[in-house]
Amino acid sequence: MSDMPKDNATTKATPEDAEAISRTLALAFDDDPMMRWFFPEDTTRETGLRRYFHTLFTRQYGLHGVCERTDAAAAFWVTPEGADKAVPDADTVRELTEILGDRAPVFRAAVEAAAEHSPKEPHWYLAVVGADPAARGQGHGSALLRSGLTQADAAGLPVYLESSKPDNLPFYEHFGFETLGEARLPGGGPVLWAMRRAPGAA
Repeated sequence: MSDMPKDNATTKATPEDAEAISRTLALAFDDDPMMRWFFPEDTTRETGLRRYFHTLFTRQYGLHGVCERTDAAAAFWVTPEGADKAVPDADTVRELTEILGDRAPVFRAAVEAAAEHSPKEPHWYLAVVGADPAARGQGHGSALLRSGLTQADAAGLPVYLESSKPDNLPFYEHFGFETLGEARLPGGGPVLWAMRRAPGAA
């Protein structure tokens, strides 16, 4: 039953989790301004998002990042050691281009704009974190965030992220993130807020 409490213990995500993770993240990001910019059609957004997150997990972050999940949420992190490898290869780019269709140029422009502001210092990067809306308030996102931050703190490294959803900023601030600035995506896209958390910040 969807209204039953779900376990928010974090575990390492495996290839066998790909379908469940892509389904969860599609639901989590349905109302995200950036994802709605990439997938503007209500009737096809969920299918597009499932394929998008499945590709990111199986071809990119699942291979070269730190991916964790709970029963109702998932998070993709990139460490300094995996940063170069986590850049999409040609096959991944082709797959994403096919998924995004006529929105692919918008996606490429957004990725290029974000890359221009990539931090130069060694850091952990929170690429994706999301929880099934039916399980929000049960601590799934917090559990995943704490797990990654603990690992970054153990390495003595800061953490960076970008958010296109202003309602999420206080959530990240609660975990010690500070807003560095904001920028609007090219072509009239949504605003992105860049955030940084110093090692060990409360």
